[in-house]
Amino acid sequence: MKKYVCTVCGYVYDEAQGCPEAGIPAGTKWEDVPEDFHCPMCGVGKEDFVEQK
Repeated sequence: MKKYVCTVCGYVYDEAQGCPEAGIPAGTKWEDVPEDFHCPMCGVGKEDFVEQK
């Protein structure tokens, strides 16, 4: 499972944990996260996330 980081605030989306506050269950791959997903910390869109290396 991968992690994706918000380039604005540093919030980390962890595929293993999902994003319960946004209704995204644990185990949801980034490509399966809806395109209208917004960072729960700062509100930017999915396009402002990058894969954590």
